Amino acid sequence: MASRPGSATSRTAWDGGLGDGIRDDPDEVYMVGQSQSAKSSTSQMMHSATDLKSSPGGGVFQSFLKGVRSLWATRQTEETNTNRELYVTTTLRELIVYIVFLVVLCVITFGMTSTTMYYYTNVMNNLFLGSSLSDQDPTTFKDITSVENFWDYLKSPLLDGLYTETYYNNQSIPEGEMGYIYYENKLLGVPRIRQIRVHNHSCQVHEDFKSFISECYDSYAESIEDKEPFGKYLEEPNNTAWHYYSESTLKGSSHWGKLNTYSGAGSYKDLASTHDDSAAIIDDLFNNLWIRRGTRVVFIDFSVYNANINLFCVIRLLGEFPATGGVIPSWTLRTVKLLRYVTVGDYFILACEIIFCLFILYYTVEEVLEIKKHKLSYFLGFWNILDILVILISIVCVGFNVYRTVEVNNKLTELLKDPKIYADFERLSYWETRFSNAIAIAVFMAWIKIFKYISFNKTMTQLSSTLGRCAKDLAGFFVMFIIIFLAFTQLGYLLFGTQVEDFSSFENAFFTLFRIILGDFDFHQLEEANRILGPIFFMLFVFFVFFVLINMFLAIINDTYSEVKSDMANAKNEFEIADYFKRGYEKMLDKLNFKRDKIIDIQKALRSADINQDKQLDFDEWRQDLKSRGYADGEIEAMFSKYDIDGDRVLDEEEQKRMQADLADQKAALNKEYEDLGGGKTDRPGTGRRSSSRASFNEGDSGEDSDDEDSGTKSSRTGRTSNGVSYEEFTVLSRRVDRMEHSIGSIVSKIDAVLVKLEAMEKAKLKRRETMGKILDSITESDGTSDEIKREQMEKLVREELERWDSETSVGANSARGASPGGGSGHSGLRSRSRAESNQNGSSDV
Repeated sequence: MASRPGSATSRTAWDGGLGDGIRDDPDEVYMVGQSQSAKSSTSQMMHSATDLKSSPGGGVFQSFLKGVRSLWATRQTEETNTNRELYVTTTLRELIVYIVFLVVLCVITFGMTSTTMYYYTNVMNNLFLGSSLSDQDPTTFKDITSVENFWDYLKSPLLDGLYTETYYNNQSIPEGEMGYIYYENKLLGVPRIRQIRVHNHSCQVHEDFKSFISECYDSYAESIEDKEPFGKYLEEPNNTAWHYYSESTLKGSSHWGKLNTYSGAGSYKDLASTHDDSAAIIDDLFNNLWIRRGTRVVFIDFSVYNANINLFCVIRLLGEFPATGGVIPSWTLRTVKLLRYVTVGDYFILACEIIFCLFILYYTVEEVLEIKKHKLSYFLGFWNILDILVILISIVCVGFNVYRTVEVNNKLTELLKDPKIYADFERLSYWETRFSNAIAIAVFMAWIKIFKYISFNKTMTQLSSTLGRCAKDLAGFFVMFIIIFLAFTQLGYLLFGTQVEDFSSFENAFFTLFRIILGDFDFHQLEEANRILGPIFFMLFVFFVFFVLINMFLAIINDTYSEVKSDMANAKNEFEIADYFKRGYEKMLDKLNFKRDKIIDIQKALRSADINQDKQLDFDEWRQDLKSRGYADGEIEAMFSKYDIDGDRVLDEEEQKRMQADLADQKAALNKEYEDLGGGKTDRPGTGRRSSSRASFNEGDSGEDSDDEDSGTKSSRTGRTSNGVSYEEFTVLSRRVDRMEHSIGSIVSKIDAVLVKLEAMEKAKLKRRETMGKILDSITESDGTSDEIKREQMEKLVREELERWDSETSVGANSARGASPGGGSGHSGLRSRSRAESNQNGSSDV
């Protein structure tokens, strides 16, 4: 008794649990009759507590490190190969975190775009690309084919669209409200017209034509740009329209047109802020032949901003002048959101962007840990490469987001200082679209990456298994397909490239053949281009590619999928997510039942422990009653000290009532929680399990304990687990053990029979040696006898020996045939011994 802790200490230990007075470890067994073990456990606990008090910083720091380390626990950093439940738990945690990341990414992405962008682009498209040149000429910018049409467009539809100076009722717009397109879209700065020319003699004229062709202008190349001033440069030396400026001077960027990729250099002219002034500038350029034979492209650049929807539309119209003559129009309209943070919703997107940056940092650390563990083998995994790509794209996008915010502020600051300068948002809008494309690719990869986490069962792995298994077949098919497809591409380009637009270039021919596979083709164009080779080309392509190659591809996929489906149907189901939740649910019910059963035990102890009926429950009575119910000394001490307020080691009537009230409240709360979980109408597995465990340590007890044992047996037979194994599993295992014992017994009996035979053969061999020795001795000893007598004696001895061998052989055969029952008895004896041993082991295990 002297070694017991005080009431205050025990009460603290009791309160240090879950706070409800009940420990929630349903698998812990409190052994009876092992007080020494309980004392040693108590001393170890006190010793650990002392160590923790002596070094509190170390324990807290270790716990903190463990918690931080668990944040980055993944299937690749943890040993999940041998523990399927840990695999599912880790995957589930990764999936939940990744879903939050995906939601944040989608909020950011869809917060950057909207359907309004399309309608804004469509409005600008209809105004500048769909307006006709005049009432008599319905040609639009898209239909321009000549230099004359191009100048007509500059003079009328372009200026009318850029400068809205009257209302729809022809009333003039006040000067302070001018500069708007469609009354809503503010024209930023002034538009700019820029051209790039190539110099004369950039190509070589054939000898036969040199006498009457003196000028030659090649197709555009940056190396043959004409950098010399031209036209009215002598009269107007400061007019930028007649001088060449480099790309760095103009702070321009290259542009990919229909025919070539053009640099950001050239000669330019900024228009004015009013319709009349701009018309005068265009007339001057027109009259002085600003567009000449060496002109290869003309750019028309301007930007508009709509404050209603906080969107910019950066417009570039191109007129390409090929060496063949004429004009090929093209255009680019980029609707972008350059001012990101204006409304409350925009600031919510900003908060999501900050969270996104934290996620990127989190996943960066995670990938670094995985690379550190797996070294170069990490880069062999498809999902690992996908993770790195998503992280890299996200880091680039975050960097561009910062750059875009700073650059837009700088450009707007310059524009506000001088509203009549050209507002160059072309490069910024170009990279903004690249930014949007990168984000779109990142979102696509992020959604594909979900397959990494949802492969809990065999159904979810059908796609990856099918593609993985037929990868080699698809690689071989792809080589064959590319060879045939490229052959048809080159054939189509060479046959129809000069007459059919879809085959005008190798690239166009390549994509046209893909369109034919999908059923989008114009057979009459091929037939008109070549009445004989056109139909032959079309039929051969359809036969070899559509009927043969495509069906081969489908056959490879179909056969592999059938194999994968068959293998998965025969494969055993592993531990899946449904099993994980089911086990968690059952474990929660077990804990609730365990807590409830302990409360019932304590309530019974309060009623029965007071042996002398003096309404004063001392510690010895309490301890004796709970020890009989299977509780350890430490827990008995803690439960008693929790309500022994005065510390006199006796629970008076008031303290017992307080304990009864607390136990009743706790039991009611547990019952309500149990019913909320849907366990109200089911058996109570925790009762059977704990009761059977307790009964195994109290074999001599009776009464309630025997009832508990019976209830535990019944619950186990109804399918509930007893010590973790169901009754059905126990029955199957018992049958397997019986079959193994039967097989082993028959093997042992056969081995015994073989040993008996070997022993008999050894004895016979010894006897034969003795007999031969006797024969030889008799021959050597009978020296005085005649040869005839010796022969008769030898014959007699040999005959007797042969008869003896025959008799031993027959006896051995009979004994071998009779060994079968003996073997069976031996077998049964083995089984009985095995069962006895198993029963003995089983009883000891229990």
